[in-house]
Amino acid sequence: MSEDKPGVLDGAIPPAENTRLFGHDEAQAFLAQSYRSGKGHHAILIEGPEGIGKATLAFRFANHVLSHPNPATAPERLADPDPASSVSRQIASGASHNLLHLARPVDEKSGKVKSAITVDEVRRAGKFFSQTSGTGNWRIVIVDPADDLNRSAANAILKILEEPPKQAMFLVLSHAPGKLLPTIRSRCLPLKLAALDDHAMHQATAHLGLDIDGRTLAAAQGSVSEALKLVNYGGMDIVAAFEQVLSSQGPTARKAMHKLADALSSKDAETIFAFFVSHIGDHIMGRARQAALSGDIRTADHFARLSSSIGERLTVAQAYNLDRKQTIISILGELAA
Repeated sequence: MSEDKPGVLDGAIPPAENTRLFGHDEAQAFLAQSYRSGKGHHAILIEGPEGIGKATLAFRFANHVLSHPNPATAPERLADPDPASSVSRQIASGASHNLLHLARPVDEKSGKVKSAITVDEVRRAGKFFSQTSGTGNWRIVIVDPADDLNRSAANAILKILEEPPKQAMFLVLSHAPGKLLPTIRSRCLPLKLAALDDHAMHQATAHLGLDIDGRTLAAAQGSVSEALKLVNYGGMDIVAAFEQVLSSQGPTARKAMHKLADALSSKDAETIFAFFVSHIGDHIMGRARQAALSGDIRTADHFARLSSSIGERLTVAQAYNLDRKQTIISILGELAA
């Protein structure tokens, strides 16, 4: 993660500062037209895989709304934000009085980003809406992502969504909307975004100065954040090491396990560890789907249960601060078996 921008990957542009968005033309057109009609929903659930531009789209739309507070005279399309405009400068610096970005806060003691969006963060939204806008403009809250809300925070957000203030707008982001409270989903207008196609991926990564080959492009699966992890965080090496563990036996396999576990449990390995957890999840569910499609329901059920078991084990290990290396070795041993 970037040292001066907690929560932002190395090589990425913070969404609040990003003036370009690649792909999602239909979603952009829908937001612009919906707002211009004056009948836009007060809460929009922008959902889709991680790293495809959901936050950039949210900030882009917020910039559009705050730059054109009268829907009837707003442009029919979302344009690239003008970095020189006062609205863009305020949004980029986090100084806008009309926009609040709710994300996982930084722990003052450790300096690391917390594991969840807490109820204290949501209370900031309540205070934000209670203050009268000096310009009479819209008040916009971006929840980024709502998947990170803990239970208390989710219930607190729900209360605001149930009785939204006048001229208030929520842009709720989610990588996995099925995990959100059904009551939150029911109060939002869903806007589904797909993973980026190859053309948009090449444009987006080139915009970041990232040169990706065909193998990396395939592994990234339409996600710019995955491409950054693969290139800037050694993700391709982690994938190769994992494949070696699965294809080896005996002492060779044990040596490969320990080497991979050392890399994933080293200091400042949080980003690549999260990448690894996601990768093994995809691997297991891929095996489950493959078995199900071939009619082997018993094996499919086994892998589905294994996915759940590993998820629970990782959650317990994090909650009780258990030795990460031993947890990883245990999981790798089970997968290799």
